[in-house]
Amino acid sequence: MSQQVYETESTTDREIVATRVFDAPRELVFDAWTDPKKIGQWWGPNGFTITTFEMDVKPGGVWRFIMHGPDGRDYQNKIVYAEVVRPERLVYDHVTGPLFHATVTFNEDRGKTAVTVRMVFETAELRDRVAKEHRAVEGLQQTLGRLGDYVSTSRDVTITRTFDAPRALMFSAWTDAKRLAQWWGPHGFTNPLCEIDARPGGAMRIDMRGPDGVVYPATGVVHDVVEPERIVFTITPLDNDGNALFEVLTTATFADENGRTKVTVNAHVVKTYAPIAAQMLAGMEAGWTQSLERLESWARSAR
Repeated sequence: MSQQVYETESTTDREIVATRVFDAPRELVFDAWTDPKKIGQWWGPNGFTITTFEMDVKPGGVWRFIMHGPDGRDYQNKIVYAEVVRPERLVYDHVTGPLFHATVTFNEDRGKTAVTVRMVFETAELRDRVAKEHRAVEGLQQTLGRLGDYVSTSRDVTITRTFDAPRALMFSAWTDAKRLAQWWGPHGFTNPLCEIDARPGGAMRIDMRGPDGVVYPATGVVHDVVEPERIVFTITPLDNDGNALFEVLTTATFADENGRTKVTVNAHVVKTYAPIAAQMLAGMEAGWTQSLERLESWARSAR
């Protein structure tokens, strides 16, 4: 989760400046500013959404988008990039009103990232008018706050583990529903319902039951299967009313190593839908670690 916003202030009478520190690596935060799918999930003050028509992040490239306000009003925006230094700096001009020149810097410090946004207006009068009429200072703080919420739940988890079992057996542990049910989930969990149609477009359904008896339902879709090398699928946990909480794209690869199998799992959070998602996703790495420990126990008994 991101840390508290530092005091936002004008370093000159023509500038609005804000800095925020995020508990996330610099590459991830920079990607959140330069990937149209990612920036669409957090850009803008609270209550705003955006529609991007084009985004070409390079010097001279254009980002053209509409911001949709919570009051139903639409705001046309066009940005022209002047400088792109990955993952250190973005410099651009906002060429639709209000006009301003912006510099965004990304400074990494022991795994965290400090982002500083500096917006420079042509005159102090324009700066003051934008701050008053558009609430630009508050809007920038809220936008960085939404970025903090986004990066706190958007990290990839990658875990590699080598099993003393043949690749065909390990692949089947992920594609055979009866076998999948025996190891999926953290320690102490069971899977009273486990279904998988292991082909592209195939459906998944896994209901996990915790040690306290609470059931956690989830649906999924298989996107890619290359036997016995790879399976790619999304999993979407549901609340008690069947509403999606978040969506995770998982890729599991299986490499043969002289009769043993190296399994690499990459879990990427695609989207979050509910506030509780951040709390649940905080345990994603621990959950996968325990699942693979259970998979190792299953593999020993299945040989």
